Amino acid sequence: MAFKRFWLSRPFFIARAIIDVAIWVLFALAIRRNSQRQDQDGDLKWTRANVRLSAAFLGLFAVTFTLASFDWVMSLEPAWFSTIFGVYNFAGLMLAGLASTLIIAIWLERAGPLRGILTDDHLHDLGKLLFAFSTFWMYIWFCQYMLIWYTDIPEETAYYVRRTQGAWGALFLLNIVLNWVVPFFGLIRRDAKRRRGLILAVCVVVLLGRWLDLYVMIFPAVLGESPSVGVWEIGMAAGAAGFFILALAQVLRAAPVVPVRDPQLVESLHYHS
Repeated sequence: MAFKRFWLSRPFFIARAIIDVAIWVLFALAIRRNSQRQDQDGDLKWTRANVRLSAAFLGLFAVTFTLASFDWVMSLEPAWFSTIFGVYNFAGLMLAGLASTLIIAIWLERAGPLRGILTDDHLHDLGKLLFAFSTFWMYIWFCQYMLIWYTDIPEETAYYVRRTQGAWGALFLLNIVLNWVVPFFGLIRRDAKRRRGLILAVCVVVLLGRWLDLYVMIFPAVLGESPSVGVWEIGMAAGAAGFFILALAQVLRAAPVVPVRDPQLVESLHYHS
């Protein structure tokens, strides 16, 4: 009981959040630093170091991101639980990450740094990953919903009862449309994954869907029966986007976009899918 009180205490909650974010940032900085060092001397030891760092990060990220999902989102409804909630949020994170990567890559190609480097084959494979993780997200969404629906345990079904009634019900269905229906049918054809305009449109829809998914996860516990979008909701989303753009601009100014001495760069430039 004492351990439970300590785990749920506000100071330890804040400490866990700081530790989670610190781990992610430190690994990102270390991998980036090794990549920059490789650009300077071309030594393969930096590639090997990044492989080791990436492998270690995967294990730590799986644990910290799952705990962060529980702490930051599931804790809003203490009576409800899902054992695959961390996987569900991971699928959404990958979906948002791939959509953002595609948008940035196409923008950098048009702006110049990736012109002649980003090819249709690269886009095709990134599009396939976006398509795959959209379907994976839908699979995990359905698994979570189906298991709770057919067991029909009141403390579990209350989560979905609240989100499928009234105005929340429309957002509940729109969430599926934006995160799965649009990317699935938009990218199901091979040639669609090579059309930059179409990919950009799908990625924008997916990012809107990721915002809506978080909104549907978080705000029913805060707002109650009726959803609303006001200054705070729009401001927080715009602030996060602005911070990301500023950080990205700073990173792009600090180092070349293309890792010119990466041992796999030549293979990547001649890649065919």
